[in-house]
Amino acid sequence: MRSLICLLVLISTSLHGQKSNTYTLRTIAFYNVENLFDTKNDSLIFDDDRTPEGSYHWTQERYKIKIEHISNVLSKIGKETSKTSPDVIGLCEVENRQVVVDLAHHPNLVDKDYGIIHFDSPDARGIDVALLFKKESYLPTSFKSHRLLLFDELGERVYTRDQLVVGGLLDQEEVYFIVNHWPSRRGGEAISGPKRVRAALLNKRIIDSIQKLNREAKIISMGDLNDDPTDNSLKKILKTKGKSQQLDSIDLYNPMEKLYRKGIGSLAYRDKWNLFDQFFMTSNLIDTNKTKLSFWKAGIYAPAFIRTQKGKYKGYPLRTYSGGSYTGGYSDHFPAYIFLIKQPHQ
Repeated sequence: MRSLICLLVLISTSLHGQKSNTYTLRTIAFYNVENLFDTKNDSLIFDDDRTPEGSYHWTQERYKIKIEHISNVLSKIGKETSKTSPDVIGLCEVENRQVVVDLAHHPNLVDKDYGIIHFDSPDARGIDVALLFKKESYLPTSFKSHRLLLFDELGERVYTRDQLVVGGLLDQEEVYFIVNHWPSRRGGEAISGPKRVRAALLNKRIIDSIQKLNREAKIISMGDLNDDPTDNSLKKILKTKGKSQQLDSIDLYNPMEKLYRKGIGSLAYRDKWNLFDQFFMTSNLIDTNKTKLSFWKAGIYAPAFIRTQKGKYKGYPLRTYSGGSYTGGYSDHFPAYIFLIKQPHQ
């Protein structure tokens, strides 16, 4: 423990997201940006409410404020330690590629030169997942969107988000990122649970297929899972473990489990905190000597400016809408992040 504390001090005082004489630090973030829609009416999806004439009166002015707010948050995640914005960012609840472009090109982020990977999902609401990456940090070499096939009790197709898989080189090592937005809890946790089990099974198949190609590949899965770290989708299907000392070579490590057991959450509902926004990863990212790219720590980014300051929901994420009324906030989720470190060869 003492050595870890010394490492924290050393990194926080010497690293700026670039190589130093000591360590390289990389920040990986995930943010559910809560219905980041443009103002245009797309006849192929159910976005009518989020137009100027719709029930939410979603105007260009409100859209610009939303882009300003989200880009500001993204620019600050992990910055206190890394002195810069995240190297890789997973996003969910984005309507299309253009809203991601608007985020990346906002003055809060434009100088970071983010690349974008996005596919349109078949989700009925028209929301997708996407990946932003600093071109100077990460070199994608492959990307694919994996469809999650779901059916209701009548055998009708349930349209939901794809799982985005991006492979590439991060500090000369092969690292894959999987961006998720698993089915919601609409209808109740028990009724909707099997859908998230199906999502977990797809995630497991993706990880297995990557490992068949390269056993040494490092894989990081992130997203709004709509389940907590101790739920069946994580513990029984993916068999994630929350303690690094319990890992073997084929296990998946979930650092968010420790945070969850401490009462830390990324969203709140009816006075209960959940930690739906998670990262889990292959065990080869747990490297005690740090000479290879390794997991350092995880956190939830929840500064005061993205929290509700008063009233019944004090401390909750400051939303864009609350009870159907425009509140001009950020999102109903807090972002999650992890730090990766690597010691340069001497």
